[in-house]
Amino acid sequence: MSLDSGTVEAGREMFVGVTWGLPFAGILLSIALGPILTPAFWHRHFGKIAAFWSMLFVLPCVVLYGTSVAAHTIVHTLIAEYIPFIVLLSALYTVAGGLCVHGKLHATPTANTALLALGAALASVLGTTGASMLLIRPLLRANERRQHCTHVVIFFIFLVANIGGALTPLGDPPLFLGFLNGVGFFWTTKHLFWPMLFVSVLLLALFYALDSYYFHRREQKHLVLDSAASENVSVPAGGPTPTATKKRGIWIEGKVNFLLLAVLLGTVLMSGIWQFGKPLNVLGTPVAWQNLLRDICLIAITLISIYLTPASARKHNAFHWGPLQEVAQLFAGIFITIVPVIALVRAGENGPLSFVVRALSDAHGQPLSANYFWITGLLSSLLDNAPTYLIFFNVAGGDAAQLMASGAVTLTAISAGAVFMGANTYIGNAPNFMVRGIAQARGIRMPSFLGYMAWSGCVLIPIFILTTLIFFQN
Repeated sequence: MSLDSGTVEAGREMFVGVTWGLPFAGILLSIALGPILTPAFWHRHFGKIAAFWSMLFVLPCVVLYGTSVAAHTIVHTLIAEYIPFIVLLSALYTVAGGLCVHGKLHATPTANTALLALGAALASVLGTTGASMLLIRPLLRANERRQHCTHVVIFFIFLVANIGGALTPLGDPPLFLGFLNGVGFFWTTKHLFWPMLFVSVLLLALFYALDSYYFHRREQKHLVLDSAASENVSVPAGGPTPTATKKRGIWIEGKVNFLLLAVLLGTVLMSGIWQFGKPLNVLGTPVAWQNLLRDICLIAITLISIYLTPASARKHNAFHWGPLQEVAQLFAGIFITIVPVIALVRAGENGPLSFVVRALSDAHGQPLSANYFWITGLLSSLLDNAPTYLIFFNVAGGDAAQLMASGAVTLTAISAGAVFMGANTYIGNAPNFMVRGIAQARGIRMPSFLGYMAWSGCVLIPIFILTTLIFFQN
C-alpha cells in the first residue's frame, strides 16, 4: 500500500501490536474457508462479513487515535489504491465478457494444448480473469464428449488463471498494485519473461503428454461411438466405424471489444509514462492527474463496452455481475484491514514480525531471493496473492526505484511467487474458484480443495523448485 511518509511513520508508532493484524487475518481466513464450510451463508453475506472485519480495525483506530486519523487512513487507502484497482478489474471483466467465441473445436491433445497456450498468452493482456472467462467455455464445449477432462480444467487454472498473467500489470492484480506503487509497466515483461516461459513450456509439455495418454489410450473408442451416435449414424458390428464429424466454424461475436481492449492498454501505459504536473489534493490524498484521467477513461471504456456489445454475446457467455460484486466488496475489506499489517512489517527487525524479516535476509542483511519467492508464493497459495505481494514489496523496502535496479532479482522473485503460486490452491487467485464453478456447472467432477492441492503439489512444486535453482539464486 503506497502510504505517504507521514502515514507510514504514524503507522509504525500506532500499530505496534500483532492484534492489529487480526482483522486482516480474519477476512482472509473467511475468504478461504467460508465458501468451503458454509457456502450458502457465505454467498448471501460475504459483503457483511468483509464489513465486519473492516470495522474491527476502524473502530479501535477511531477510539485510540481519533476520527481524523482513521478517516485519513481509510480515504487514502480507498482513493490511492482500491478505486484504481477495482476500476481496472471492472474494465477488464466487462470488455473480456463481451468477447464471445462461437463454434466448437475438436478436443485433440494438440488443440487443447494450443488453446491453453493461447490463454496463457492472452492472460497478460486480458488479465487472468478476462482470459479465463473468454476461453473456459469454448474449452469445455470442445471437451464435452470426453470422459476424462478434469486434468484439462486443472491445467487451465495453472496456466491461464495464474501463470500466464505474469508479464504485465494488466495480467494479475499483484502486478497492477506494483505498477501503482511505481514499478514500470514493461519492467515485469522484461524480468518475468524467461521464468514465465520456462514454467509455461514445462506445463504445456506435461499437459500434452498427459492429454495424449487419455485421448489415445482411454478416449478414442468412446469418442468414435459418441460421435456416430450424435450424427445418427449406425455403427455395424464388426464393420468400419465412421470418424467424420460435422465441421463447425469458429467465429467471435463482440469484436468491438478488441478495439476497446487496445484503448484500455494504451490508457494504462499512458498513466505510467506521462506526468501532468502537481497532483490534485483529494481529501488530503494526492492524486496524480494522469492517474485520474486513466480511471475516468477506464470507466468510459466499461460503459462503452456495455452499450456496444450485442446482448447475445454476453448471454451466450452467461455474463453476470456477481463475481465482480463479490471481488469489489471483499477487496474493500482487504485493502482497509491490510493497512496495519503493512505498518507492522515495515517496522522491520524492531517490529513484532521480525522473524519474517530475518528469514528473508542473510547474516549480512542481504535479501535472499529464493526465500522471497517461496514465502511470498506459499502465502499467496493460502491467502490472496494481491495483498501478499504488497506485504513483501514493503518488506523488501517498498522503494520501487531501488527494487527495479539493485533489487531486481528480489522484486522478480516476489512477483513470480505471488503470480505463479496463486495456482497452488483454489483460493490463491480469484479466477481459480470461478473456473472451478463453471466446470462443475457443466458436469465435470472437479477435485476437492485438498484433491486440487495434490495435483498442484505433484505438478507445480517440482517445477517451482527448478525455477528457484535457475532464476532466484543470488
